[in-house]
Amino acid sequence: MKAVAVFPGKPNSIHLTEMPKPTVSEIPVGRGVLVKVLRVGVDGTDKEINAAEYGAAPEGFDFLVVGHESFGVVEEIGAGVTEFSPGDYVVATVRRPGLSLYDQIGLQDMTTDGIYFERGINLRHGYMAEYYSDAADYLVRIPVGLKEVGVLLEPVSVVVKGINQAYEIQRRLKVWHPRKAAVMGAGPIGLLASLSLRLRGLDVTVFSKEPKPNHRSELVERIGARYVGTGEAPLKEVAGKYGPFDIIFEATGYSPVVFEAMELVSKNGVLVLSSITGGQRTAQVPTDKINLDFVLGNKVVVGTVNASRHDFQESVRDMAMAEASYPGWLGYMLTHPVQGLENFRELYTHLSNGALKAFVQVAGP
Repeated sequence: MKAVAVFPGKPNSIHLTEMPKPTVSEIPVGRGVLVKVLRVGVDGTDKEINAAEYGAAPEGFDFLVVGHESFGVVEEIGAGVTEFSPGDYVVATVRRPGLSLYDQIGLQDMTTDGIYFERGINLRHGYMAEYYSDAADYLVRIPVGLKEVGVLLEPVSVVVKGINQAYEIQRRLKVWHPRKAAVMGAGPIGLLASLSLRLRGLDVTVFSKEPKPNHRSELVERIGARYVGTGEAPLKEVAGKYGPFDIIFEATGYSPVVFEAMELVSKNGVLVLSSITGGQRTAQVPTDKINLDFVLGNKVVVGTVNASRHDFQESVRDMAMAEASYPGWLGYMLTHPVQGLENFRELYTHLSNGALKAFVQVAGP
């Protein structure tokens, strides 16, 4: 079968390769599921892996099949699988268990291991192939009504996990009813965060460098959120009109914004970080003031990455609610389709050119 892979550590090594078609028998105890891949989304992580910033091949291979945003249809199930049937639409989670206590109870996204396993990212092949097999435990069913947007489930899960963590942490306050939220950045994660926060009834302001009108600002305003361009004034200045914020979801990929956002969090507020930032960037910040405000204001900073299966399942509910509340909105996120694995280079061209959401249509439904 065809697959798209990189040679980890070698920049711009993305290539088309051939692999044996997987089987359900590869998975122990009859729990295998063979999935025909329909779509795979790409994001900044895929771009960075191709740039050799990180990523590692599975044991016994010198290449890594990329792609962690999957959507497919079940073709075959093992004898021990009761949750799925052939014809079901599914999305696979990304992180696989290691050895820590958290890994053993299904919270491998919270692992304390030094080594972690992520399909399409680190030490496990991903989904940018014609087929994959996996244990039923790592698959999530997608309703037929969401099949056109199911490839967005993985990024939605990162958002939902972050928001869930904010609420879970602030249960310590006994009563916490956030009303105002800010989202830093209008990329895919930022837009999906604005959607999930609106679905929870919050007043949402999205901050982005790009002035409106544009496709992203239209998406923001369509769900009743506020889009603010920051290109002509400091973030603190333009945010002062709408804050302080009970929840801030940072999704810019630009680390200095984290410290600017810290000054905009309300008392008892939570700053959720979702950006993965490399490099050696530094910034000068008012450390004493930030420290004082966080201590006296009961403020919290928490990160979100690679959600658990529970978060994936809750994200299906968010997406279903979004389709009911804002019909077609999720579909407008999918801006740059590419037909066929053999045209994989188009995906990376779209990524480099700032596409909102590019994906490859591997096969028809």
